[in-house]
Amino acid sequence: MTVLMIIFGVLMIMCGFSCMFTPLTTFIDAGYFIVILVAVYGVIGIIKGLGEKRYGAGFVFSIISMIFAIAVLFFPKLMLLTDGVLIYLAAGWFVLQGIVSVFTALTLTKETGSKLWILQLIFGILAVLLGCYSFFHPALIAVSIGFLIGFYFVETGFAMLFNSAAKKP
Repeated sequence: MTVLMIIFGVLMIMCGFSCMFTPLTTFIDAGYFIVILVAVYGVIGIIKGLGEKRYGAGFVFSIISMIFAIAVLFFPKLMLLTDGVLIYLAAGWFVLQGIVSVFTALTLTKETGSKLWILQLIFGILAVLLGCYSFFHPALIAVSIGFLIGFYFVETGFAMLFNSAAKKP
């Protein structure tokens, strides 16, 4: 499972930087990026939760992610809706993911002796702040949605890497 987390973490980071360097293309295809991100996040979270027999907030959030991704894929009109309200969906997603990352970081500090939880805590707090900012300044965020999606991919990728590195053998 650790190898799978490392592979997906690296892929998420690479996709994130790709989004940051091509923000206009990312904005045009943002609905598809969101659905792909949500589906990958959901699958990894469910597999991880079942493998480790941990059914907390991260596991529940992964199930909700899968339900959302499947609904958007099977109902094309939802993709238009997703594109229309993408800013607020992204803002809410940043806040929720940031909260989950903060709780995961706090759990890592108890489970391992590693100091990597501090980096995940910082990324989680940044994600929450970015999400809150997005709610209050949607026009500015609409212009930079490609960068925001890229930041989220990078944050999630690093969180996966930190979780993998912090696991005791």
